[in-house]
Amino acid sequence: MATTTAGRVRTVTGTAVLAALILVIAFGNPAYTDWAKNHTSNDAWGFFLKQLAWPTWSFSSDESVRTILANDIKAILLIVLTGVFVSLLVGSSSSRSASLFFSSWGAYIFAGAFAGLLSAFIQVDASLRGAFDWAASGGIYGLFVGWVLAVVVFASRR
Repeated sequence: MATTTAGRVRTVTGTAVLAALILVIAFGNPAYTDWAKNHTSNDAWGFFLKQLAWPTWSFSSDESVRTILANDIKAILLIVLTGVFVSLLVGSSSSRSASLFFSSWGAYIFAGAFAGLLSAFIQVDASLRGAFDWAASGGIYGLFVGWVLAVVVFASRR
């Protein structure tokens, strides 16, 4: 379902992809990732701030090229898969408030888990166990950060 505002069409999928892109760019960058690693505590707020940095991306690092590539692809896949899962899960339920909120939140959880699973096989010393760890991390990221995306999607429909 699309909403027309001032001659522009705003879709649920487009809004979700834009929100995911902003989250990845704002909190996955090397500056924020380093800050979250070094300046947050082990309380609930610190946990959330560290989760925001999960889809980390970088153009240069001390890590291997394959690890940098895996992290960059993870961030890109998160954005792309958010669009795919939101379009699949939201569907015709986009007019109902609770359904829209939970569908977009669930879509972000799935996008995080699948992005982690698929990109883990590019990493150095890739293994099935490592891929499960990356998928679990992506699911946790989607669970704790996905509500931000769901609020943005929900607010854009009003």
